[in-house]
Amino acid sequence: MLVNNSRHLTYCTNIHPGSNWESTFNSLKAHVPQIKEKVSDNASFGLGLRLSNKASEELDEGNHLNEFKTWLGQNDVYVFTMNGFPYGNFHDERVKENVHAPDWTTRERVVYTKRLFNQLKELIPDGMEGGISTSPITYKHWYTSEQEKQEAFIIGAKHLIEIALQLYHIESSTGKYLHLDMEPEPDGLIENSEEFLDFFDTYLVPIGAETINNELGFELVEAERIIKRYITMCYDICHFSLAYEEPEATFQKLQDAGIVIGKIQVSAALKILYDEKRVDEIWEALSQFNEPTYLHQVTELVNGKVKTYNDLPIVLEQRKEFTELRGHFHVPIFLEQFGKLFSTQDHILKVVDYLKGQQLSKHLEIETYTWDVLPKELKKDLSESIVREINWLKKKLANNA
Repeated sequence: MLVNNSRHLTYCTNIHPGSNWESTFNSLKAHVPQIKEKVSDNASFGLGLRLSNKASEELDEGNHLNEFKTWLGQNDVYVFTMNGFPYGNFHDERVKENVHAPDWTTRERVVYTKRLFNQLKELIPDGMEGGISTSPITYKHWYTSEQEKQEAFIIGAKHLIEIALQLYHIESSTGKYLHLDMEPEPDGLIENSEEFLDFFDTYLVPIGAETINNELGFELVEAERIIKRYITMCYDICHFSLAYEEPEATFQKLQDAGIVIGKIQVSAALKILYDEKRVDEIWEALSQFNEPTYLHQVTELVNGKVKTYNDLPIVLEQRKEFTELRGHFHVPIFLEQFGKLFSTQDHILKVVDYLKGQQLSKHLEIETYTWDVLPKELKKDLSESIVREINWLKKKLANNA
């Protein structure tokens, strides 16, 4: 749906089960109409669509795509953004670091992403830009030596340029502007804004400029413009709070470098503040978030540098003294406090405040995908929880318009 007359706001459907197209479509039919009725009854409702590789393959079979387009029209729903980060199943089994697999060093990731863009091209309304978020190349700890990481960057850059060229040709032939939104996160090969900018400067632009020159005959300035038009950032608020980056400073760095934010994922991390009188209670509260499905990295600011613990069990086992920890657990955005624990909701409010004076991005997508694995006392009806998140953010955006 449109908010502030210029931004599309939605939630990411990766919260719904969807290992194949049938289960994905059934989940959408079960949840989306009732959510739309409560948040956007009199206006079109935008969707943040997540398709696994299998679901995407099956969407291309038979008449599935046309049937889906018909359903979207009948329900006054449109697709403007997609989540192309998780390739496989995202529910009811161990995901952890495999959320990156296959990574951007593989042809599987390229084929999957190209297919998603061909489908988004068909789904998105005319005159509207679209984007797909994706992994920040790979999982850092799969590549141990610096040489291995450099090779991953090089191969990843070459594959990303294939996507940029695909999107250039799509826009040239259809007029539809689509972009790939890379999503830095803890323990990704790209974790923060500095690493994101360094990837562009060291790998993506030099490698891409040569390829684009060979393919299209464009010189460096035009080639760089093309690269930065079609390869953008997905700014996940949870992830950047884990990097201890203040939003305004990050946005300024990206603007100075000519980097576009294709999508803002509105999400909150856990915040754990040390209290000497309640240490045992704090550790007990944090242990309630220890679950086996997703990676829950924990970060700490030590002497001005971010220290990352690969997963929550490591921190729970060590129980070291700390001042503040932040945990990679996409908690409900409308809650500032969870008993003895807190959230990084303040980062969301800083982004909302920034948006009142800057366009920044046309795409806002709430991404709380952990409803099923939240502690029992935080679990509520799924559709009602999504409605509450959307309405909370709509209100904050309206108050800052």
